[in-house]
Amino acid sequence: MMNLDLIPESARAAGLGALMKGAGMVTRFLPIPQPTLLVGPGASARLGQAVAGFGHDKVLIVTDPMIVKLGLLQPLTAALQAGGTPYAVFDEITPDAPIPLIERGIAAFREHECDALVAVGGGSSMDAAKAIAIASANPGKSLRRLAGYFKGLQSPPPVYAVPTTAGTGSEVTVAAVIADPERQSKLVIVDTRLVPKVAALDPSLMTGLPPAITAATGMDALTHAVEAFLGQWATPATDSLALTAVGLIFENLRTAYRDGADLQAREKMALASTYAGMAFTRANVGYVHAIAHQFGGRYHTPHGLANAIVLPQVLRFSAPAVTERLAQLAVRARLGEEGMNEEVLAERFLDAIDALNRDLGIPTTLAALREADIPALAAAALHEAHTGYPVPRYMTRAECEALIRRLLPPQAAGDPPAKKAAARKGSAKNTPAKTAPAKTAAAKSAAAKQAPAAKPAATKPGATKPAAKKPAAKKPAAAKPAASKSPAGKPAARKAAAKTSPGTAG
Repeated sequence: MMNLDLIPESARAAGLGALMKGAGMVTRFLPIPQPTLLVGPGASARLGQAVAGFGHDKVLIVTDPMIVKLGLLQPLTAALQAGGTPYAVFDEITPDAPIPLIERGIAAFREHECDALVAVGGGSSMDAAKAIAIASANPGKSLRRLAGYFKGLQSPPPVYAVPTTAGTGSEVTVAAVIADPERQSKLVIVDTRLVPKVAALDPSLMTGLPPAITAATGMDALTHAVEAFLGQWATPATDSLALTAVGLIFENLRTAYRDGADLQAREKMALASTYAGMAFTRANVGYVHAIAHQFGGRYHTPHGLANAIVLPQVLRFSAPAVTERLAQLAVRARLGEEGMNEEVLAERFLDAIDALNRDLGIPTTLAALREADIPALAAAALHEAHTGYPVPRYMTRAECEALIRRLLPPQAAGDPPAKKAAARKGSAKNTPAKTAPAKTAAAKSAAAKQAPAAKPAATKPGATKPAAKKPAAKKPAAAKPAASKSPAGKPAARKAAAKTSPGTAG
């Protein structure tokens, strides 16, 4: 493993910049497949017809219990039945699916002798299906050994995708991100053969998505587009995709957040997520993702929410190196016109990100963050970024720690250790109580309504399910702001989805 700590930080930045530019020349010409896209209401049924036409012996549908409960599999499974294609359902997926759960999915795939997978759900379901696919084809390697670039010798079985959120872009990406709870980290498996063969963008499956999850997943898509556009691996093709995504998100995210039943806004957000996914698949991401992954691994913060919280801070750090690019983003977001002063446009874009987060109820701090964790979080984030991401401006360890420290919740950020200890002993009379900003409290309240529901006992008609499933691994039941990956429901089921949908990244 590369030990960057042995290199002086000034030399490290110069060397990494040259190295990443060289790597970018390789990625520019790397052949990356793109899935066939089926777009519009009813697209999930059309995907079922297409899968049935491919003549698979049996497919494994990878999803979560809420998708099953809300009946969102019905169009797909009806089409598979009509086409004479048997299927089994593995519906144990949880947010940021951990290694033990993926291993149960691998067992189900083999038990039912499947030869293809269909992922239905948020990014967790799609990433889980990809991980199951590559692991089932390479039984001699553990999931940890498959993490990294092109670690699987044998080609995975085909994967098809039906996203029910507009954010992760996993339906078009080469990566699968899963959780490693033992090490409190994320595993990223990268292989161009993991790109789904066909993806269905069906806005009718997204209309019941709770507003808080709509917000977090939408900001996830925006982060993908922005980091792809600002990084050193950007190309004219990825620029076009990223700019289109940014324009669609600024035009439609607030609408989808306020009125989840707006099919046009939902469809455009789904397209934006897909375009952003295509952009960052080639151009990659940056510090926002590097830091957000650490929050997800240590605190189980939903990926989209973590991205949304970190994005404003990283953009302001990077701004001096990318003023002209930020100005282009501002023009595409309709915050100004070409020919205006670039610094003015860049500042408008930064302010617009802050305003969008406020309008969506995204908090400015991370409630779970602790001062004592910051050095380790910064070290891990820098290692991830400096060994894999083409960031536009390099951070030192001190700069990264200072950035993360600005995300501390007000009480943790404002009190010295001795005062905190005194407060814990009940000296409330001498210390004024601090209250969280209203938007943070609102986000926590929304998240508290999204506790995972018990899985339905009944099996869908025509489906077979794994014989002896073990209970899915549970995460600590801590109230969090909005999740970034989640199933969606129908308009009539929105109230139920808001109370029971598990929050869930890319």
